[in-house]
Amino acid sequence: MMSQFGFLPGFNRSKRHYPNSNQMIRTFQADSSASVDELWKKITDLTDVSWHPILASTNVPRGLVVKPGLIYQGFTRMIPIPIQIFVEQVSPRELFSVRILVMPGLEEQVTYQVRSTVCGTCVSYSVTLRGWLSPLFWSFVHPCAAKVAFQLVQSVEQAVSGNLKPAKRSCLDL
Repeated sequence: MMSQFGFLPGFNRSKRHYPNSNQMIRTFQADSSASVDELWKKITDLTDVSWHPILASTNVPRGLVVKPGLIYQGFTRMIPIPIQIFVEQVSPRELFSVRILVMPGLEEQVTYQVRSTVCGTCVSYSVTLRGWLSPLFWSFVHPCAAKVAFQLVQSVEQAVSGNLKPAKRSCLDL
């Protein structure tokens, strides 16, 4: 079969056959002793991003329930620029996915997955970068992105251990 361009044999415009070379996907995981509910509550609390190494703040009002289609604004820690964040998918206690529009030529998709395991709870943080600026952006963001899942788990575990008060012992306890 002759291609549309004679000098490019086998060239096909369909994205099904040739993956996008300007796309980068990375997944990071962390295990936790906290429950799925506690981790899920922290992930979907869009007003508290104090644990997040990349985001500094958001403009989400307290108490807002996360739903697909929600658009809000966040500010980064490295360079305090506003970024638009679009909630794509929410599966309660399982999956939370957002699309971040950083700038023209760069789009980021972030997915958090929480699942219960035999040893506790596992949190996965997946980052997909698209656009011609993605390799450059990744070189700056990679050290921080690698810490997101771990810092999320650490934040939840510290909050849980802070809420646990030692039980009062009676004289009958051995």
